Amino acid sequence: MKLCFLMLMMFLAVMAQPVTPQRAEKPLAKAQLMDLVKAGMETPELVKLIREHGIDFDLTDDYLQALRNAGAQDPVIQALRAARPKPLTKEQVLELLAGHVPSERAAALVKQHGVDFQVDDQYLDTLRLAGADDTLIAALREASAAATAQVVVETSPNAEVYLDSELQGRANAQGELALRAKLGAHTLKVSLAGKKDYQQSLTLVGGQAAKIEAQLADVPGSIKLRTLAGASILLDGVSKGMTDANGELVLGDVSPGPHELRVSAPEKREYLQRVTVTPGQETRVEATLQDAPPSPRQVRANPKDGLKYVWIPPGTFTMGCSPGDSECSAEEKPAHQVTITKGFWLGQTVVTVGAYKRFAGATGRQMPRAPKFNVGWANDAMPIVTVNWDDATAFCGWAGGRLPTEAEWEYAARGGSTEARYGNLDEIAWYDKNSGEGTHEVAQKRANGFGLFDMLGNVWEWVNDRYGENYYAASPERDPRGPDRGGYRVLRGGSWDSVPWFVRVSVHPRFGPAFRYFHGVGVRCAREVLAP
Repeated sequence: MKLCFLMLMMFLAVMAQPVTPQRAEKPLAKAQLMDLVKAGMETPELVKLIREHGIDFDLTDDYLQALRNAGAQDPVIQALRAARPKPLTKEQVLELLAGHVPSERAAALVKQHGVDFQVDDQYLDTLRLAGADDTLIAALREASAAATAQVVVETSPNAEVYLDSELQGRANAQGELALRAKLGAHTLKVSLAGKKDYQQSLTLVGGQAAKIEAQLADVPGSIKLRTLAGASILLDGVSKGMTDANGELVLGDVSPGPHELRVSAPEKREYLQRVTVTPGQETRVEATLQDAPPSPRQVRANPKDGLKYVWIPPGTFTMGCSPGDSECSAEEKPAHQVTITKGFWLGQTVVTVGAYKRFAGATGRQMPRAPKFNVGWANDAMPIVTVNWDDATAFCGWAGGRLPTEAEWEYAARGGSTEARYGNLDEIAWYDKNSGEGTHEVAQKRANGFGLFDMLGNVWEWVNDRYGENYYAASPERDPRGPDRGGYRVLRGGSWDSVPWFVRVSVHPRFGPAFRYFHGVGVRCAREVLAP
């Protein structure tokens, strides 16, 4: 205890001596520091001087403002805050009295160095018993009201630090700022452009330094999306709701950086985009949704002709003579690979009498002559027959479509099969052995792999292509459309009175476009687009 007291007394004696010239080993005085600032000493040198020698006075807001007005920069202010004389502790004040330091001298030391605690009645009673007079008590009360503690803030480099709304300085390159503040309750705020403000309440207690880790989060941004009304929105796999009646949705409070945005709507291709959000800014996205291709075998009704159509997806197949088919004629050869690059809609059935009646009524076209097995066209579910190529083309155009190409027809007829027929003949087709000398209502036999009925048998079907005897040998591999010239058109599929040889998917006889074949020539239409 005696050694501690002697060291204290030596420290206080040195601190009490007057300050000598600018570069003395003793702490700097108020006036001396002000003179250095006014004289224009460079900031790095002044900071170094303060750190080496310290100061012998307490800082006030008025003095700091005067320094700033004289030209002091933030690093100087920060160095001053860190260099203030260390305040006296409770124990040191008691040791002064125990060492018989006059109360008046102790009061002067308290005023010079301050204290790091707040006095209470119990402590004051202890001081009085130790010999403290009213002068020392008054000095302690005043110093206690101004008592400070150190606050070390660790945050982002160059962030501004505010205490009770007053700027205390900026964090250094390591993201640190040390300051002192009066004991008691305070509000700390740390700010940096592009980051959320950090705020914290803290209470400073005498003798204890406060360390604050102020991690600054990025200011969130937002995404303003414009697309179809009622579209569903996912951001990073999380549902964000649906767009309004105007096709808009604002996604707020989005963290800065890259995000995955997905937009989906019925019958549309999903929209996917990587969106980079900037802190505090709105990112605008225009999401144009393209029509999605229907799923294979999907069926839609055409309100124009009242028929159902099946979606045929793109694909590759072998056209012409089927593997293992020993009945192929020369015109079915050579077998060759063909790719249908675009999907299309194809009538699920051939055109019915009922559908053709709609066409005739809408266009004023005459109904063809009715066959004996459907007198007066009484059965609307029967296939239309006795139509030539021009009739077939006109009907499909009126219905919003066209005749399929030969390649499209055969690709669709096979339905994924490589056989000459896509199933047992009696199960899939009406032909001369089971038809009973007439057509039958459509869709009574088993469908093929694409869900199409009567691709074989019942009625022959016109396709768009001209006939070319050697065309298969030179046919394009992608989307062939038949020869450019030729007087004949092609029929496909066989009919109710065909022998089995004709009821194969690769058979393609030729006829003039005016040919009607009274009993068994019909039509099936294709379309690129069909509204839901």
